[in-house]
Amino acid sequence: MLKEFREFAMKGNVMDMAVGIIIGGAFGKIVASLVNDVLMPPIGMLVGGMDFTKLAITLKAAQGEAPAVLLKYGMFIQQTIDFIIIAFVIFMMIKGMNKLRRKQEEAPAAPPEPPRQEVLLAEIRDLLKK
Repeated sequence: MLKEFREFAMKGNVMDMAVGIIIGGAFGKIVASLVNDVLMPPIGMLVGGMDFTKLAITLKAAQGEAPAVLLKYGMFIQQTIDFIIIAFVIFMMIKGMNKLRRKQEEAPAAPPEPPRQEVLLAEIRDLLKK
């Protein structure tokens, strides 16, 4: 069972997926910082100094030790903006990769080298012409 697990874990697809997940997690943090620290403050300022993450509707007020029950629609707005930015960046990356791939496909390939027999026959022909 250990051998089978090692073979599974060392397959190329599993390793590629693991690298993708790690990079995706780091990329998600970068985008979250971009949205939270760069984009949302000016947007909040434009709409009157509002902090979207604090927007909520109180469904039930706090009673004693029980915390208030809140519907945090501001966090939903924040996460939606994060998602849209991540989706757009991924779209642009894939679009760029597809453009590069099309350029490689459009580039004419060098003609294949003629077989050795034809090369020898061409040399014999050239010698006979001389």
